Amino acid sequence: MSFQNLQEFPPQELQLETVVALIGRANASLSRYDGLLESLVNPGVLLSPLVMKEAELSSRIEGTIATANEVYQQQAGELFEPEKNADIHEILNYRSTLHTAGETLGTNQLSLHLLRQMHENLMQGVRGADKNPGRFRNTQNWIGPRGCAIDEATYVPPAPIALNDLLEEFVEFANTENETLDPIVQAALIHAQFELIHPFDDGNGRIGRILIPLYLMKRGSIVSPSLYISSYLEKNRDAYYQCLENISKENDWLGWISFFLNAIVDQSESNLILVRNIIALYEEKKREISELLHTDQAIYILDMLFDTPVFRANELYQRLNIQRQRAAQYIRTLKDAGIIVELRPASGRKPALLSFEDLWHITDRQ
Repeated sequence: MSFQNLQEFPPQELQLETVVALIGRANASLSRYDGLLESLVNPGVLLSPLVMKEAELSSRIEGTIATANEVYQQQAGELFEPEKNADIHEILNYRSTLHTAGETLGTNQLSLHLLRQMHENLMQGVRGADKNPGRFRNTQNWIGPRGCAIDEATYVPPAPIALNDLLEEFVEFANTENETLDPIVQAALIHAQFELIHPFDDGNGRIGRILIPLYLMKRGSIVSPSLYISSYLEKNRDAYYQCLENISKENDWLGWISFFLNAIVDQSESNLILVRNIIALYEEKKREISELLHTDQAIYILDMLFDTPVFRANELYQRLNIQRQRAAQYIRTLKDAGIIVELRPASGRKPALLSFEDLWHITDRQ
């Protein structure tokens, strides 16, 4: 199935009146979630677990099996098999790409240069690093069962010679505030069109998913690129791919838009609950740690637990610039209270590996 009618983007006559109610629900759900984001005093700390979870789930759609917990363990010095290390590297690249692109897009428009930068960052040092990071493809690719020939493909994207015109058109549409289209609907069109163009040799799915929160932030629908819908897409992976495929097969943009709107509703409501639970945990542990440790360092220790929920025992004194003995006493007290648990005991010169398990009990429900 080849790329369907290159001249029909943006699609015309979408008959959005059939999904008006769903558009309203999506905006209402997103608005409630955005209101919570705007109220956060320290979003960098409280949203950090969500960013890592999004990186895990978006990468999992592409076949990785590492978890956010394992990412933190590896950053704390744990050793894994090479394949797991490769998965972890991909997750960290995704998080870095989302962060740096969000900062760039905050003051700039989307551009082909930014897309190439995002891709280079995403593919740096991982599987696919040999597939022209930061460069649009100059060969024909196709989508289908692993190892299939082009004539067995479920979808064949446009030829390389057509990419420049298509991408220029794509970027122009993404940078235009279309008064006749709701921003969430426009985000749906942007994601689908990017996936249909498939401009890179690898990594298109992840770049396309990163573009969703970036675009909604740019349009002012959310205060930061913190709407992560990969959880919904991963749970509904077959329907996700089928809806995209139906655009090329049947020009069914409306079916894709309906799927996307439902994803926004579901994930906005899920993220709202998740962030509320994280806030409640933060406030609960702030009281507990302050009462236990009787130090003005308590809030910094708490922030470290949320930002780095798996860590080595020596990291506490290094981060807080305090004496080793005092840090060791804090850790003993927190372990005795059950606030942190020991995943690995100290071994030789390697300090114990510790985990803030209560946070995982919340985020792993995603």
